[in-house]
Amino acid sequence: MPNSNHSPFRFPCHLPLLIFCAQPPALSTTCLFLISLSISNSLCVGSTFELYRKMGDISCSNGNEVNGKSHSLAGYRKSCWYEEEIEENLRWCFALNSILHTGATQYQDIALLDTKPFGKALVIDGKLQSAEIDEFIYHESLVHPALLHHPNPKSIFIMGGGEGSTAREILRHKTVEKVVMCDIDEEVVDFCKSYLVVNREAFCDPRLELVINDARAELESREECFDVIIGDLADPIEGGPCYQLYTKSFYESTVKPRLSPGGIFVTQAGPAGVFSHTEVFSCIHNTLRQVFKHVVAYSAHIPSFADIWGWVMASDSPFLLNAEELDLRMKQRIKGENRYIDGKTFSSASTLSKVVRTSLDNETQVYTEGTARFIYGHGTALK
Repeated sequence: MPNSNHSPFRFPCHLPLLIFCAQPPALSTTCLFLISLSISNSLCVGSTFELYRKMGDISCSNGNEVNGKSHSLAGYRKSCWYEEEIEENLRWCFALNSILHTGATQYQDIALLDTKPFGKALVIDGKLQSAEIDEFIYHESLVHPALLHHPNPKSIFIMGGGEGSTAREILRHKTVEKVVMCDIDEEVVDFCKSYLVVNREAFCDPRLELVINDARAELESREECFDVIIGDLADPIEGGPCYQLYTKSFYESTVKPRLSPGGIFVTQAGPAGVFSHTEVFSCIHNTLRQVFKHVVAYSAHIPSFADIWGWVMASDSPFLLNAEELDLRMKQRIKGENRYIDGKTFSSASTLSKVVRTSLDNETQVYTEGTARFIYGHGTALK
């Protein structure tokens, strides 16, 4: 794994370059606020850092040299931006202070960015995974509803979760005696241990057992059962390493047999906005309905994701706690105060909008390897 002073990537000559200008410089009439140029062998852009990996793009507006001619940008703000293509005609970008690290593992490309609006941000295969300023929304939503609905959660299995934030939230629960975190990519885990200071205590907790393996293989090789199994996996991206872990066969033959009686499974389930929920959220929800008797979908706005995000919780035991009972369990069981989730917040999160509820009720597709849906983008399963 390259270290933090790894040389910056440069654009291959066939890739698009996106230059972001604070004000419209007098380069030409075509350079307004956003210039999109096709790089050829005769076109060079002089910026301090350029990086293009998969669907993500980092570019800097620190001067230009076009077709051998130098153009001064004196007087204009120099800035570096990260851009992610959310769908074909929609992009999301924000300013950067610096690029802290870039590299590639056997399974995926990775970058750690210091962003101006969201603090440190982890990007894998060109997709933002979490950002310092709002990751608590995602991880509290993923972990606490399932653990609080369980009467006495002692053993937890995390599929994925390499950055350590999911383990951090689980280990705040006083009832928890053992957490197995299984991530396939050791380099990502080591990277997050080194760079994400907020989770270092979790990685050192004696209750945490870290396993580097494929989650399916690990669950199938174990004889023990778990009170809660959590899917903190990368998004189901075509060509990515883990879309098979969203399938009915996996839930039915691997996850459910490894749950203790009354056990709960919860997974992140992708974008859940008014327009984006049909990508994978509705299908994952319907797939879990084919496997478990009781299924609850819920969602929350994640500012750095530029969308509503969804989770699905499933069990053969009903989810009966109201807001007040959830609050009481939080007070009794969790060390410290949650920043986002409480009883009323979960009640609100699980009350989906009419259009999303209707889609979920009418969804017929079941997630299989042959009929998989993917969120927009591409991944790298193995290099």
